Amino acid sequence: MRFEPRLLDEIRARLTLSDIVGRRVTWDRRKTQPGKGDYWACCPFHQEKSPSFHVDDRRNRYKCFGCGASGDHFTFLCETEGLSFPEAVERLAEQSGVGLPAPDPQAARREKKRAGLVDICEMAAKFFQNEFAGQRGSGARDYATKRGLTPETLREFRFGFAPESRDALKSHLAAQDVPEAAMVEAGLLIRPDDGRPAYDRFRGRLMIPIQDDRGRVVAFGGRTLLPDGQPKYLNSPETPLFHKGVMLFNAHRAREAAFRAGEAIVVEGYLDAIALFQAGLHHVVASLGTAFTEDQILRMWKFAPEPVICFDGDAAGVSAAHRAIDRIFPVLRSGYSFQFCFLPDGMDPDDLIKQRGPEGFRDETERAQSLFDVVWDREISVSRLDTPERKAALEKRFDDLIALIRDERVRRRYQLDLKFKLSNLFFEQARQNRQGNKRGGETASPLGIARERVAASDDFGTERLVLGLCMRYPHLLDRNFERFSRMPFVNELHRQLRDILCRIVDDLEATPIADLTSAFDEPLRDIMYEMMLETIGLQEQRQAEFSALNHRFPLLKSNPPEDFIEAAYLHFLDLLELNALEDELSSELSGADEQLDEYSWNRIQALTQDLSRRREECARDEAELAERAKKIRTAPPAAAVAQ
Repeated sequence: MRFEPRLLDEIRARLTLSDIVGRRVTWDRRKTQPGKGDYWACCPFHQEKSPSFHVDDRRNRYKCFGCGASGDHFTFLCETEGLSFPEAVERLAEQSGVGLPAPDPQAARREKKRAGLVDICEMAAKFFQNEFAGQRGSGARDYATKRGLTPETLREFRFGFAPESRDALKSHLAAQDVPEAAMVEAGLLIRPDDGRPAYDRFRGRLMIPIQDDRGRVVAFGGRTLLPDGQPKYLNSPETPLFHKGVMLFNAHRAREAAFRAGEAIVVEGYLDAIALFQAGLHHVVASLGTAFTEDQILRMWKFAPEPVICFDGDAAGVSAAHRAIDRIFPVLRSGYSFQFCFLPDGMDPDDLIKQRGPEGFRDETERAQSLFDVVWDREISVSRLDTPERKAALEKRFDDLIALIRDERVRRRYQLDLKFKLSNLFFEQARQNRQGNKRGGETASPLGIARERVAASDDFGTERLVLGLCMRYPHLLDRNFERFSRMPFVNELHRQLRDILCRIVDDLEATPIADLTSAFDEPLRDIMYEMMLETIGLQEQRQAEFSALNHRFPLLKSNPPEDFIEAAYLHFLDLLELNALEDELSSELSGADEQLDEYSWNRIQALTQDLSRRREECARDEAELAERAKKIRTAPPAAAVAQ
């Protein structure tokens, strides 16, 4: 439905934005000035400790200066409760007392027809519930009891039973003057093509109503009660009310719970979703027996920016995850992704809840893998990398997959991370092959060799730290490419590695990683080996004599906030440039001992002033980083420590 701007303005005028937002946030008393319509709070869309979320009642706008979220009354409801725009308008119109215009006659007829089908589905739901409670429903009740479903859960989800009869529901609805054609259109009857009488679609099944975002029954899922019954689960067909590729089971209950929890859980079956709901995990939805569609993926992101998709830990679950990946990649966008939880020993969520309870389930979801890691594991697990051609084939598969991502920023981030991870993989494989080919005799430790070749550098620690951060967080290099490419590294091996990293970033699509890593000379291989220990966390890391990255960030593997890492990275670049500036001034002063002219004097003065300013800036930045590090160290849970 299209709404006139005048109508939307009237709703905004009658409802104060701060009242709507205030239901979700706590206003900061120090910064908020209610008299001026100026409100501040911690953002409801991302985790933060200091308020950067601003509501301006005079302009009817909100904006977070941390994550960039912004909008008005309607946007806020859409983002926090998962409503569609028309639904948000309808709700706020009702609250404000603004009457909505009648839809056009054709739309009104369609809506009246849909409402009629909703009424029929509601009649069917009540019929199934009565059958479940009656004599014919004893087997269904026994099954529900074996599943551990409580009476409260059975009432909440309106469990029912479809009797083993060709026309039980048909006769019931016909007695209430429901036309047979409407029963067929609602997906409750099947009409054979050969002219035989229509018959009930669901027979001898435990019935679970499927509800839309407003809680209205629009379809059904039926589970067979026979040990060898097929299909095991049967859903309603596509109808004017029910579209499998759009809907999510339990969405109307999970919406607010997901917002409060800051996360959402997605499972494959609705009985799994019901078991989790019964265990107190209300922020759970389920797909409806189909592979994820683009519409469902976008809907999941209304619940949380990174929903956790739970799959059984068996081959079928892994296969389902891989199918989901191919649907997710094209619609990836900044700030939105998915995590994947593979349950142990082939258990489904219901099994896990019964064996280990809600805490056991949470333990598993907390170990969920990122989309990036699942993609990496999927491709690597089926790859042989013993020839250049096979390495090139792996790179091409990654390139083809990344090309599906429409969001340019996310696509480049994936390109960077995968290129660097491939370089580590190919290099480590080559190193192991070289070690395998060496027979007899003692060989010098690559770590020791690398240390000897860089030990003469006074800037070793900071230079190595910058390189390590670039390899672990390639986006830092990408965002600061021009500056990094000119970075005045003192050590020759560091300069070589800097140039290689720049080459990878500068020409992402054309640089074959396998060719690049195979061209390394022995000294560069030694230093790359040491860098890899710090970057990809090999077990030999414990034996590293020189571990600059982990020394400065001992809890780096705990994933500290990205903005903190970037601030520290920029500070280290500042230090290297400051050291280079000091060397330049020292050289100028040495030259002045032999001959001092006006040009040299002016240059020395300019360098001295610049150096003094840069020292003050570095000292100030270091103090701010130390203060942030202190807060990170004491925050539960501690994300990182900078020492």
